[in-house]
Amino acid sequence: MDSVVNALTVSLYEGLVFGLLSIGLFMTFRVLDFPDLTMEGSFPLGGAVAATLIARGGLNPLLATLVALFAGAAAGAVTGLLNTKLRITALLSGLIVMVGLYSVNLNIMSGANISLLRENTIFKMVGNALNISGIWLSIVVAAIAAAIFFFILRWFLQTEIGLALRASGNNEQMVRGMGADTNKNIVITTAIANALVATAGALIAQNQGFSDVGMGIGVVVVGLAAVIIGEALFRPRTITQILLAAFGGTFIYRLFITVALRVGMPPQDLRLVTAALVVLALAIPFARKKLAGEWLPPATRS
Repeated sequence: MDSVVNALTVSLYEGLVFGLLSIGLFMTFRVLDFPDLTMEGSFPLGGAVAATLIARGGLNPLLATLVALFAGAAAGAVTGLLNTKLRITALLSGLIVMVGLYSVNLNIMSGANISLLRENTIFKMVGNALNISGIWLSIVVAAIAAAIFFFILRWFLQTEIGLALRASGNNEQMVRGMGADTNKNIVITTAIANALVATAGALIAQNQGFSDVGMGIGVVVVGLAAVIIGEALFRPRTITQILLAAFGGTFIYRLFITVALRVGMPPQDLRLVTAALVVLALAIPFARKKLAGEWLPPATRS
């Protein structure tokens, strides 16, 4: 029983904090239809900026996390500008920035990693204030961060600017015909998405006690898997449901990974589990239509 509770609590924490990453990926891949690979660089960027400011700059952890958020937004904005101003494809723009951020992160940390074990972090601040520790402390901090961004994004995506961003991904030509600046929408969306991802990186670095230049490897696949699982299982329609589905999909994904590790699956096989989960989630809508006898369009090639 204890092992079940432990697996659920660990997955809940990871679902909340990695849910920020999933929402960021949802903003670009689903809202904007923009395949952004910047996140594999902006995730460790958030951790590198926050860890360096805390460990070497003595900055308040809350302010350090806020700076990490803006650093991620700047990285995302660069990707958007490469795409809109230089007409570099979305995929290649993100790849260029991702590669460049690897060196940026190394220079920020003056090495491959930086320790936070003896430093004051958001988790230690909250733990001292509420007199809690362990996994429940991690859940409380992650829940507070998730709630803040959830309500901000839910409000923002229902504003005039937010509706324009969503419309840019659905029908860019129509939005341009109405006089809106789709290039600006792309830059804003990529900035917001990577700000969320960098914040997740900053929080995870503070919780695990170190930041590492390689901590972003595979986060795009993880976020994509979570988004697909959430959409397939919860079938969201409204903005509130979509944001909750991202957190729910992340929780389910992390629960599968936690259970796989607990039953003895070798860590090197986790990517295989991720691939299988993505295939399963993608197959659910197809299976539903197949069983209902609905018309199925041919497979896309782009």
